[in-house]
Formats: sequence, structure tokens, C-alpha cells
Amino acid sequence: MSSNLYPHLLSPGRIGTMETKNRIAVTAMGVSLSEDDGTVGEQLIAYHEEQARGGAGLIICGVAGVAWPVGAVAMQQTAISDDRFIPGLRALTDRVHAHGAKIATQLHHGGFVAGYSFNRWGHKLWGPAVPPAPKGSFIDYFLMEELQALAGMKMPELKVLEQADIDLAVQQFAQGARRAKEAGFDGIEIHGGHGYLLSSFTSPYTNTRTDQYGGSVENRLRLTLEVIAAIRAEVGREFPLWIKLDSQEVGKPGGITLDMAKEHARLVEAAGVDAITITSYHDTSVGKLHSQSNIPHLENWNLPATAEIRKVVSIPVIGSGRIEVDSAESAIAKGETDFVAMGRKLLADPHLPRKLTTGETEKVRPCVYCYTCVSAIYMGQPTRCAVNANLAHEFEGDAPAANGNARHVAVIGGGPGGMESARRLSALGHKVTLIEKSDRLGGTLRFASLAYEPNERLLEWLRREVKEADIDVRLSTVATPELLRELGVKTVIVATGAIRDMPPIPGNDQDHVYSGDDMRRMMLGESSDDLKRKTGLFTRLATKVGAATGATANLALVRKATHAWMPLADTVTIIGGELVGLELAEFLSERGRIVNVIEEAPRMGKGLTLVRRMRLMAELAEHGVGLHAGATTIAIGKDSVTFTDAAGQPQTVPAGNVIVAKGARGDLTLADSLRIAGFDVHPIGDANGVSYIEGAMHGARAAVRAIREMA
Repeated sequence: MSSNLYPHLLSPGRIGTMETKNRIAVTAMGVSLSEDDGTVGEQLIAYHEEQARGGAGLIICGVAGVAWPVGAVAMQQTAISDDRFIPGLRALTDRVHAHGAKIATQLHHGGFVAGYSFNRWGHKLWGPAVPPAPKGSFIDYFLMEELQALAGMKMPELKVLEQADIDLAVQQFAQGARRAKEAGFDGIEIHGGHGYLLSSFTSPYTNTRTDQYGGSVENRLRLTLEVIAAIRAEVGREFPLWIKLDSQEVGKPGGITLDMAKEHARLVEAAGVDAITITSYHDTSVGKLHSQSNIPHLENWNLPATAEIRKVVSIPVIGSGRIEVDSAESAIAKGETDFVAMGRKLLADPHLPRKLTTGETEKVRPCVYCYTCVSAIYMGQPTRCAVNANLAHEFEGDAPAANGNARHVAVIGGGPGGMESARRLSALGHKVTLIEKSDRLGGTLRFASLAYEPNERLLEWLRREVKEADIDVRLSTVATPELLRELGVKTVIVATGAIRDMPPIPGNDQDHVYSGDDMRRMMLGESSDDLKRKTGLFTRLATKVGAATGATANLALVRKATHAWMPLADTVTIIGGELVGLELAEFLSERGRIVNVIEEAPRMGKGLTLVRRMRLMAELAEHGVGLHAGATTIAIGKDSVTFTDAAGQPQTVPAGNVIVAKGARGDLTLADSLRIAGFDVHPIGDANGVSYIEGAMHGARAAVRAIREMA
């Protein structure tokens, strides 16, 4: 079955002499999946091969270091700085070509951003001049345990380049290009953005030189133009070559602007590139900006600039930056971009292009923009994905079908971990019974979807996957040993989630104090004895009507309705500053409440990935939410909460309502009892300790693989 929904996005494209089967490119990303010595091994090959199998027209393999280990920005970065790296690169291109995709490499030198190179090998950071002092301190957003992981890192030393250094860098790019061509790549992208070496020369913010490489636009771009010329001399005029350029530098006064970027685009076109990838960058010292440029939180962030640059060049442009599929189709149709480079979407589902082609748009696993992928890199780890547990594990191979070893497996708990386990088992040919004690699937993901809308996309995807699979779903059912024996089940996955105790906070027994479970039930139309005691008649009636009519099952409707009415006071204090507490603070602040968050730990945001945490905490502060970390002696009064702040000073904040968003812990009671009863038990997700969506999805993969290996 073919799709006519995206005739422009799925049409063939051309960059120079290279033709692609569609206009979807895997954007170049540093994923830290090469070997420690810079060579390409099976882990990176299998990762890109899966993208080729998934139907991408073009794969741009990220950050190949032309001077590696000088200029390296991360562990396990790909190197292209010596001929010894060619065999591994050739193995990669051969495997990708076998699936009909084109593959390019991105030539890269980290320049001022290569702190990893300095801290591991002592190589100074290359750049045009001493840059301005940082304006912020994004390190303030790291948790204490994350800071411990970075202990021992030193402030890098800089190397202001002289002419001999510049000449060497030009030749390193040229020789990297030669190796790329010899390794069988179909094209080359020069990384000319993101604060790396070439970008640092291009930007007036970091380039204050007064020689021929500084001052005018032409002088600041001189290094880039010399690199283009040297590469063309090595690979010839017919070999596809393009460059990634910043359209702006967010938060850098006097940095690259769109008008400058247009002039840069004209100059690189005249120098002989075949296309331009449009991106943007930011002041890395400011936490929020890490999700407001090249990995934006706002949809279609770079598309307006892409469209403007497209007007001033005659070569193709490649748009990037959280471009939704419908927006990609529209932008290509209107001539605002020629290709769309996707990153996070294709990490979440590398088969997105194939599914669009076959008309299976609802089968595309959604990205929830949680920044797990990039935050892992920031913390010196290989990339991973919260919703796609296979990412970076492609080299382990697909799980084989059950065939003659099919089992009947019971999955207890219909949250994300349970649904993911059930759909994976069913896809392998196992018989699956999914048992959920409530009247609908979703678990705590339903409440998480209220506070953070992208989570609902995952919730609906999992529900559809379960509905379309051959799975016996039993709602409003309590799993007991007797039921499992009646079903003939011996193997059980327990995905029942965490339990939530009310911490022993003075004043926690008052009627205006809600637990996290109270809030979840209230918002989703459920009830409990505690909630009946704490809420008025009107609230109870509204909750009943919402549940009876199905209104509270419609999360979009609930989100909209709660802007108009919500049974909470004007002032709300949340005790607990981890993921749930902060997302709830965002939800309530957006609905006009005066919110304070009190947390005992010295830093807030546990459970949020680093990049998402930096953005959310900055936005909460911008919206006036009081953030009080390092609090002690917390006590709940009649209309306020008192505590001692991190500086040892007594504080009081208003609290018409108090929400205690802490006290969750793993619960293996059911798993242990079933194991004692003789069942083969695999507990996953929050049952093992709170690990949120990522823990649920990754736990499901691990449990299914364990069951497969025992079959």
C-alpha cells in the first residue's frame, strides 16, 4: 500500500549529482556509538543500517572528526583523521547502500566546543580569538549526582590559531573529504555551525581578529571558503558537497543574524557547494537555550529562516529543527525548503519514512521531546531514547519469532511498561493476556499526559498498538494466582508501577492537602474515600459527570477545561521538586495559579533529563513559580507552608491547597508473592523503583528478551 498523503516529502530529491528516493534525511547527530579509538564498529553500523532499512532517503552520519582526537567533542566519536579509519567507514556505507539509502558523512572539528578532547588528551581548544566570558552557568541545573560524574574536569586551555594552524585545519578537512569519498560515501556535509571551529570564525561574537580572517563578512568566512576550495580540489566538482550553517545565534548579542546568514549562503554557493543545511545555535552558558536552537523545543523553529535563505540561493536547502511531518510536506510544497532533516523523530522511530510511504502514519512511534537522547551525550554516555528502547542496541539483532517456543504470558499492569511488553510479546508470536485493574489502559501515563501533552502521543500510540495486536485485554480485573493458573500462565511480567505513600510531613492530614494520587484521580474523573472527604459536593458531582460522559477520558478536553475551572485554590504549594512536581507546577501556573515548589534535595528536577530540566526550570522561574530547593523543617499550616530555606532562613509561602508530589517508591509485593506461588516473574518499570517512561519502555524490552532467551 502506498501513500499519497505526502507527495512532496516522499518525492525523489537531488543534491548535485546525488538523487535520493525521498526528501527525508537523517540529520547528522553525534551519538557516541563508534569505538573508543574512533573507528566505526558494529554498533554504529547497525544503528545507521536500521535507518536505511526504515526508508530514509539520505543518512548524514554525524561529527566525523577531521583532526581527531584534536577537536573531539564526545566519547566514542567517529574519526576520519587517518586512512586507518577507512575500512570501518567503508563497512558502514556498504551496509547502508544494501537497503537503497544514500549516506553522507559530516566533516567536523570541535574548535572551542572540544572540551572532551582537552580533558582526555590535553589538546587545547582551537579558535580564532579569546571568546567573551560566559553570561550564564548552565552547570547550575545539574543534579549533585550528575556533578559527581563530571568531577575532575578542568577548565580547557585555548589555542588562538596562527596561519600555520589554519593551513593545517584546511588540509585536515580536505583529507577527510578524500577518505570519505574512498570509503564510499555519496556526499559530504561540512559542519559550519554550532560554535565549532568554522562557525567560531564565521561569528562576529567569537571572531575578533584584525587580520585577513577577521572583520568583514568575507574575512570571517575566509576559512570556510578555503575549506570548500580544498575539498573540491580533492574530490572534484561532481562529488556532492554541502555545508551546515547557522541562521542565527540565539542569546549572543552581536552574533550571527539572519541577514548575515543570507550573505554567508550566497558566498558558499559561489564557492561551489551543492546545498545548505539550515540550523541555528545559542549561548551554551544559558541553560534554556540548549533547547532553543539546533535541538529546539518549539515546533518548526528553523523553518522561517530556512525559507528566507532559500530565496537568496539557487541550490537546495535542507531544513531542520523539530519539523512535524505535515509541516515538512507543506514547506517543500511551497518551495520553502527542499529536504527535511529529522533527528529525534528518527531516533524514536527509524521506520518513519517507510510507514509514511505505506500510509501507516498512525504506526509511527512518536517522539515525546524529552531530550533523553542528547542529555545522555551531555553526561558522557552513548545516546539512548526513552520511547525506543532498541536505539543503540540494533547490533544485538532483532528478537526472533516464538515459532514453536510460543508461551502464554500474562502482563499485569496496563501502563506504558505493560502495554509495551504486551505488544512486543505479541509481535513475536507469543500468546498474551494483559490484565489491568482499572477500567482503561494508560496507568500514570494518563496523568503525565495531562501535564505534558507530547506524552499523550505515546499513550495513544501504545493503546493503538495493543488494540491492533492479538492481545487478550482484561480491564477492571485483579490479577491473582488463581486467575493466572486458570489461564494456564506460568510466565508473568509485573508492570504495576510504584506505590505512593504520604510522607510524614506535619499537617499532611488536613483536607486541603492532596497527594499525587488525589490529583490524578480528580483530574481523570476517578474517586477514593480520601478524595470524597477532601472535596466539595460540586467537585464530586463534576467528577462523576465527567467520568460518566467520558469527558475525563479525553485528555485534550480536560487540559482545555481546566483553564476555565479547576477545584483548586488560587495559591498552591507543591511539596516535591522532581519530575512530577515540576510538571504539575507548569500545569497549574499555566492555569493562573500562584505556585511554589518546595524540595528537600539541594537541586530540583530529578527524573527530568538535563536539557528538558534546564528549559522547564527556567520557564517556571520566568512565570513566577517559587522554586525552593534545599528546604528543611517543612510543615503544612491551615493556609500556608513553612520551611527553612537552603540559607537557614525561615520562610512561609501561601497555600490554599497543598499537593504532596513525593513518596513514590517501587513495590515488588505482587511480584514476590507470585514468585513464591511458583510463577516465572519479571518485574519492570516503576515496580522496581521510580524510573518513569524510559524505565518502563526499556524494562519491557529487557523482560521480553529474557523470556525469549528462556523459551
